[in-house]
Amino acid sequence: MLNIGGYYMKSKTLLHALLILTLSTTFACSKKDNQTEFSLPDGTQQQVDIHLADSTFSSGKKLSLSTGIGSGAYRFHADPSGVIYTISDRGPNIKCSDDKKLIGADICKKGKIFPVPEFAPTIYKYKITKESAELLEMITLKDSSGKDITGLPNPFLKTNTEQAFDVNGNPIEFDPSGVDTESLIKLSDGTYWLSEEYGPSIMHVAADGKVIKRLVPAGLEEDLKGAKYPVVGTLPEILMKRKLNRGIESISVDPSENNLYFILQSPLANPDSKAYKKSAYVRIFKMDLASEKITNEYIYQMEDPATFIKDNLKKNRKQNDVKISEMVGLAEDKLLVLERISASTKLFVIDLSNADSILNTVWDDIKKKETFEQLTHTDFKPVSKKLVFDTDNEENLPNKIEGIALMKNGKAVLVNDNDFGIAGDKTTFTTVSIPLQ
Repeated sequence: MLNIGGYYMKSKTLLHALLILTLSTTFACSKKDNQTEFSLPDGTQQQVDIHLADSTFSSGKKLSLSTGIGSGAYRFHADPSGVIYTISDRGPNIKCSDDKKLIGADICKKGKIFPVPEFAPTIYKYKITKESAELLEMITLKDSSGKDITGLPNPFLKTNTEQAFDVNGNPIEFDPSGVDTESLIKLSDGTYWLSEEYGPSIMHVAADGKVIKRLVPAGLEEDLKGAKYPVVGTLPEILMKRKLNRGIESISVDPSENNLYFILQSPLANPDSKAYKKSAYVRIFKMDLASEKITNEYIYQMEDPATFIKDNLKKNRKQNDVKISEMVGLAEDKLLVLERISASTKLFVIDLSNADSILNTVWDDIKKKETFEQLTHTDFKPVSKKLVFDTDNEENLPNKIEGIALMKNGKAVLVNDNDFGIAGDKTTFTTVSIPLQ
């Protein structure tokens, strides 16, 4: 028995984890391979399956769970060719509303079942080659004492939360240190910044995974007094209006490392879920990295759901089916944004430089009755967008792409979130070319 990232694995499982099962295939892409540093052909794929646990539920149903590594991805410029980072989310979970379908029994009414409640959100370091995706390192997130933290829900009073249950349907205690991580960047000093959905919040994390600081909406730090790492309420209070499980999905940094950017997955539930369901306006924030002060807040307008062709083949999609899942810094105020439903993913280059900032305006007032999310049109200028990649024009790409590791010369490695294999999905790395100019 050996310990990998906080989990004890038998030798056979360890072999799967370290050697990695890979599959290399090629599909037709319209762009030429003009990469010099990272020169894998477009369409090269590596499939990863790291066994996590076998969970048995009170119904007798067993699920074999694999590790979900693809909630976000990042390429650090100083690393060797092909080296990228990915991140998990909070761990395997099943909606109570899906329990009968997935485990054959109705063991809870509202909330989520956590089959592996001790799971620690983890950063993964991979080396991508034509032959394989080699796992180089696993960094579990830790509290100030060095103990692994969990992905269990927080005990919020000022915003909404959800109850966690074990495999027998017993309630699990809320964890003020728990996080639902979704994206990451790495800085030149070796530390990381992560985004997470619960607070929502962003987190500064040391190279060894220890949480240096968690930044939450102003006032929410009071609900997290029991956290075993520093929590500060410096983000705009309005962020407490995030829709549950639609928090800060993506984080990025400009090449100078002067500015950090983060964006919500969806419009705020502001003043309520009705506004969230109909709105196409998502808030994106700019933060000065040295002072950790928010300097600007912009509006990103999402696409009409009908434009996501593959996702509309079986049923008409709604506005709240559209999500933001990743963001990459290209230059100051210039970013690459991933917008998707499931089968259809669009990548946009966006420019913030000519957009109007709504920071510290009436639209940040959490008590305002008329909200930005209720508007059907606005005189505020949103960020500009240019479509540069659309999976509706490609074949053999996985569903639920959530990570972009941007290499040199427009090459990128895309990674999907397999939701810990609950439905049998695998994690796939796919090399593509993205015309950024």
